[in-house]
Parts: sequence; structure tokens; C-alpha cells
Amino acid sequence: MQQDSAIEVFAALAQPTRLAVFRLLVTTGPAGLPATEIARRLEVVASTLSGHLAILRRSGILTATRHQREIRYAADLGAVNDLIGFLVSDCCGGRIDACQDLLKAVRLEGPA
Repeated sequence: MQQDSAIEVFAALAQPTRLAVFRLLVTTGPAGLPATEIARRLEVVASTLSGHLAILRRSGILTATRHQREIRYAADLGAVNDLIGFLVSDCCGGRIDACQDLLKAVRLEGPA
């Protein structure tokens, strides 16, 4: 990921509703949620949510798929991984042992 792309993602996430949308969609995984369900769960007016979803989508961290009359949004986990990789690519000057706390923080629960 290039610096300009990372800045665009951070700018998109630097708003409470958009951050809440992103965090919700990360929890749902690749299946995502319809826009109406996102609006219901976050108690956001659909017209307001539409603008937020567009900003997140343009930043590259959401995908949108049309299913008949509804649009389903999901976090683009590949883009999220790219962003995390960008952030930690030079972590600790290459001394991976100094980054153990960071690695534990991003490790998913499950078999080690």
C-alpha cells in the first residue's frame, strides 16, 4: 500500500459513524451486511449512511455487491491486511522480537 492510499483510508475512518460501520463489517467477515441492516444496527438514517458508505468504498476498504434490489457491504479484508502491513512494515527496525506485543494484539483468536 502506498502512503497516499493509507492516508485516504485513515481520512475515511476519522469519523465516528464510518468507524462504527467499518468495525461492524469487520465482525461480519466476507459475508457483510445489507445497507438496511447496517442502518438498523447502528441506528443511522439510510440517506446519511449512504454517504458514509460511499466514502468508505472510495477509500478501498469496503466492497459492495448488488443482490437484486439490495446492496451488501463487506470489509475488504485484503485491503485491511495491506493497511496493517503498511503500518508495521518497518516496525522496530526489523527486530521482530521487539514487536511481540503488537503481534499479539493483531493475532486472531484460534489455534496458535
